[in-house]
Amino acid sequence: MESNVITEKKKVGVGFGVMLMRGEKILLGRRHIDPDKADSELHGEGTWTMPGGKLEFGESFEDGAKREVDEETGIQLEEAEVICVNNDQNEHAHFVTIGLFSDKFSGEPKVMEPDEIVEWGWFSLENLPTPLFPPSARVIENYHKKLFYIR
Repeated sequence: MESNVITEKKKVGVGFGVMLMRGEKILLGRRHIDPDKADSELHGEGTWTMPGGKLEFGESFEDGAKREVDEETGIQLEEAEVICVNNDQNEHAHFVTIGLFSDKFSGEPKVMEPDEIVEWGWFSLENLPTPLFPPSARVIENYHKKLFYIR
């Protein structure tokens, strides 16, 4: 007997996280605790995350980073460098995460999307808040280990 149910093939998404550094401090935002508001297919509600998002069709990694940083924080990103790539997956979703680094930007972080991110703060890399959004934690791990890809 044939089933009329069509199984949709799951797809891998492409996202990015931007490691904004001011001196020895990184910018992180706390996601809303409500999963419907935290807006992540990887489910990061209540975690601390770096600015970032999904890559849009036809967009370069750097242009996507500039767009998302502006939309989420109001900060104007002048330059960003790709520092790593990670394979992030859980029971909900699968993303290739591009990690970018920048210490060239202007402006102060503001909560631009309060339904998603409830606060922004600067944190020492030696004293990060918890819990960290797993893709952000992996970008920071790549940065510390000076590795482009960690299995």
